[in-house]
Amino acid sequence: MTERRAEGGADRRILDRISEMVAAERDLRAALAEGRIDPLTEHRELNDLEEQLDQCWDLLRQRRARADAGEDPDMAGVRSIEEVERYES
Repeated sequence: MTERRAEGGADRRILDRISEMVAAERDLRAALAEGRIDPLTEHRELNDLEEQLDQCWDLLRQRRARADAGEDPDMAGVRSIEEVERYES
């Protein structure tokens, strides 16, 4: 039971980070709409956030798949952007 709680804690931290990045995306779009940043800056920063989000979702999927298979979810690791994007296409 303790192991399951620890796993949930790590997953919760990943989900919290995802929520933070989604909020940052909204802030960037608002900043563009309000003229506080230019479109190039918004595009560049959104692209960075989207890549990080893809990595977080991939890590969460890896952890859940390992847990479902009876393996240690802590053995999952963050994959490179190139690897994650290849899986999503």
